Amino acid sequence: MTKHQKRLSVPKSWPVERKTDVFTVKADAGPHGEDGVPLVVLLRDVLGYVDSKKEARYALSQDSILVNGEPINDEQRPIGMFDIVAFPGREEYYRVFPDEGGRLALTEIDADAADSRLGKIEGKRQVPGGDTQLTLHDGTNILAEESEYSTNDSIVVDNDDKSIVAHFPYEEGALVTAVRGNHGGKIGEVTEIDVTPGSGSNIVTVDTDDGEFETVEEYVVVIDENFTGEDGDDDE
Repeated sequence: MTKHQKRLSVPKSWPVERKTDVFTVKADAGPHGEDGVPLVVLLRDVLGYVDSKKEARYALSQDSILVNGEPINDEQRPIGMFDIVAFPGREEYYRVFPDEGGRLALTEIDADAADSRLGKIEGKRQVPGGDTQLTLHDGTNILAEESEYSTNDSIVVDNDDKSIVAHFPYEEGALVTAVRGNHGGKIGEVTEIDVTPGSGSNIVTVDTDDGEFETVEEYVVVIDENFTGEDGDDDE
C-alpha cells in the first residue's frame, strides 16, 4: 500500500489546495474511513500552527492537542465531520463542520461545547444483555440502554463518559445540514421524506432561507438549532 497521497485525488471534503504541490499527507487507518483528514493537514494547512510533520509530532508529544477530549500522539490520525479539536493551552476549541460545497472546516466553539460531540446513527443492533449498540458515522460504537433511537437520528455523546446527552430524531420538521453533494454545507428544515421502494435511497426535501433543495438522506445530518455555534454560544 502506498504511503503517499496525491493532492489531486484527495476526497472533495479535504480542506487542501490541489494544485500547489503534487503530494500531501496520507491519513492513517482510523475513524471516518477515506474521508478522514490527517490531523497535521488541519494544523499546517488550515490553522497554520505548524510548518511540517516534525513540528506537528513535537506539539502532539506535549499532549497539547485533544480530539474528542483525548490527547492525540499521531499527526496522521484521521479527523472528520463533527470531531472536536481542542487546544486547551490556547483556550481554543473547534468543531469540524462542512462549509459551502461540503469541504470540512473548523468552526470555533466555546469550552463547554467542546465537552461533547454529535454523531449520526448509521447502524443499530441488539447486543447480549439487552442493550442497544449504535454505530455512528465515524465508526464509533455507543451502548444505549433504551431502544428509542433509529438510524439517521443524531445523538450528542459526552467526550468523558461516552454517555448520550441529547437525541435529535430524523423526521419531517428536523433541522439538518447537508454534508455531501451539490448542497453540502446548507442548513434547513426537512419538509418531506420520500421513501423509495426497494434498495434505492430515500429522497429528502429541505427548506432553507434560499429556497428548497432535494438530496438523498445519506447526505443529511440532523443538528440542533444552536449547533453551528456561529455566535460562540452553543447549548450542547
